Amino acid sequence: MRHAREVTFARLMRTFAAVSDTQTVASKHKTAPKAADIANRLRKEKEKEKDDKNEVPVSPLQSRVNELKQFSQQLQSVHPSVFAKALYRSSLYEDQNIIAINKPYDVPLHNINGIRNSIAECLPLLAKITDNMRPGSQLHLCHKLEKETTGVLILAKTEEAAEHVQTLIQSHKVEMKYLAITVGVPVPSEGVIDIPVIERAVVGPQPHFKMALSPLFKVNEDGDGVTRVRAHRQAHAAVTRYQVLDNTSGCSLVELQPLTGVKNQLRVHMALALTCPILGDHKYSHWSKLAPQKLPEGTLRRLGLVQSKTRYLPLHLHSRRIVLPGFKGHRDITVSCPLPKYFINALKRLEIPLPAKE
Repeated sequence: MRHAREVTFARLMRTFAAVSDTQTVASKHKTAPKAADIANRLRKEKEKEKDDKNEVPVSPLQSRVNELKQFSQQLQSVHPSVFAKALYRSSLYEDQNIIAINKPYDVPLHNINGIRNSIAECLPLLAKITDNMRPGSQLHLCHKLEKETTGVLILAKTEEAAEHVQTLIQSHKVEMKYLAITVGVPVPSEGVIDIPVIERAVVGPQPHFKMALSPLFKVNEDGDGVTRVRAHRQAHAAVTRYQVLDNTSGCSLVELQPLTGVKNQLRVHMALALTCPILGDHKYSHWSKLAPQKLPEGTLRRLGLVQSKTRYLPLHLHSRRIVLPGFKGHRDITVSCPLPKYFINALKRLEIPLPAKE
């Protein structure tokens, strides 16, 4: 009996030892890293060290601009109904005839280049929201704002109201005021620019079209006077009233009032007539090429940027106020829009006082 017990005990010990050895081997096999895993980890660590070494410190302004770009990308990725609700929440004024919204940065009026969400495409959904989801509701665009321009945008609830507003605009009875930050200080500090604008082809490595000046006068050969020249048939009359509100650090806060509605008029008049392009205007800061705006060293320091990062600067042009004459016997309608955050932050960095609230 004792012998049997000893044999049984010995068998149990051998079995336990075998199981322990098996578990130990399995544990070692489980925790032992593979050569491929080690190689992948080392490669990722090396790539991270390289990225960290080459990474340029991001300034607060760059972060804000990146956030702005991300926001515009998010607007393009959301469902159209969500986009329409966001526009409705940004509404500035509404009555039985019109609704005024704050157009976001980088949102076009119409679909271009496969962009999903545009103002025109969301009008049916926005109309339903403004009219308590009533079927057959409509909204109509009354005027234009460029893709990169922010601020007041007037929409009409009926075709009659849209035609009325458009007629007022065409007859120059609507007061529109914009705010812009310019690179440079316009001289004189206020005045009227009355120079026609025409679309011209730019030849070179990157052929493209731009709006350009088509002046009615040219300087005499002796430089002591001007003579009138024949107006170009394809030129459009363009008139802009401007006033410098403040300036410092080689930049200015300028109030612009277009008296005509030509494409890119404000940008062309500031860049080509006054040689003070709008901050973030990468199209008209150069004539012969398409390239990021080149800024003076002092302006770069103020903005916390290096030249290679200026391509991220948005256009600092904002539709601040629109005054509509009374419709059907009603009093005049004044719609004002606050400045976007990136515009305010740029003013603070340039140490230009914020404009008075309207």
